Amino acid sequence: MAAVHHPAFRPDQDRRGPLRVAFLLFPNVTQLDLTGPAQVLSRLGGDARLDLVWKTLDPVPTDAGFSILPTATFADVPSADILCIPGGIGVNQVIADDAAMAWVEQIGASAQWVTSVCTGSMILGAAGLLRGYRATSHWAWRDQLALFGATPVAERVVVDRNRATGGGVTAGIDFALTLTALLRGEDHARGVQLGLEYNPAPPFDAGTPAKAGEALVSAFEARMERAAPGRHEELCELAAARGFLS
Repeated sequence: MAAVHHPAFRPDQDRRGPLRVAFLLFPNVTQLDLTGPAQVLSRLGGDARLDLVWKTLDPVPTDAGFSILPTATFADVPSADILCIPGGIGVNQVIADDAAMAWVEQIGASAQWVTSVCTGSMILGAAGLLRGYRATSHWAWRDQLALFGATPVAERVVVDRNRATGGGVTAGIDFALTLTALLRGEDHARGVQLGLEYNPAPPFDAGTPAKAGEALVSAFEARMERAAPGRHEELCELAAARGFLS
C-alpha cells in the first residue's frame, strides 16, 4: 500500500482505543463491498467491534445469490465510531427507505469516520453526508455524486476530512487498509495487508474503463441496465425527492 498522507495521519499517536464499526447491510448489497473491508477492519485490534446492521436479524439476500445474517438492528446501534455503507443494486431502494436513511443520517451525524464503498457513496450523499466533500464511487456511477452536492473524484480511495470513500467493489479493500493506517498507523496496516496476503496480480488488465476498452464497457453497461433498468433515472428522481435538485 502506498504511504498515507493526510492531516489526521499521525502514526505516533495512540489509536488503540475500542472502536465500534457499523456496516449497513441491505437487500441486494454487493457482498464484496461489505465483506472485503469488514475482513480488513476486523483486524483493527483494540477491542474493535463490527456490526452488520439492518431492520431485522433475518437473513439479507446479496446480489451474489446468497444471504448474510445481520448482527444488529437499527435500534441496537444508535451510534458508532465508523459508519461504512457498501453499494449494490439495492442502493436506490435504500435511498427510498425512510427508516434506513434516518439511521444513516443519525449515525453519520456523530461518527468519527463516515465512509462508503462503491455506490454506497450514493446513500451517504442522499443522507446529506457528502455535501461539500470530495468523494468517489464505482466508475459507472461516480459522476452521479454531483446530484448530492459532492465533488466526484476519479481515484480508488478518496479521503476528505473525516469522509473516506472507496471506488468500485475491490477498492473497498484498499479503502479499509487506508483507514486502518489512519486509525492505527501504517505499520499496523502493513501487517494486516501481509496477513491477508493482499498482493493483487490479476490475470487481465481490464479493471478500468480505459484499460478494458469500449466494447467491454458497453457490454457491462448493457448488462447492468438489464439487471436494474432505469437506475440512473430513478436516482435522479430520488435526489429530487430528497431536496437536492431544484
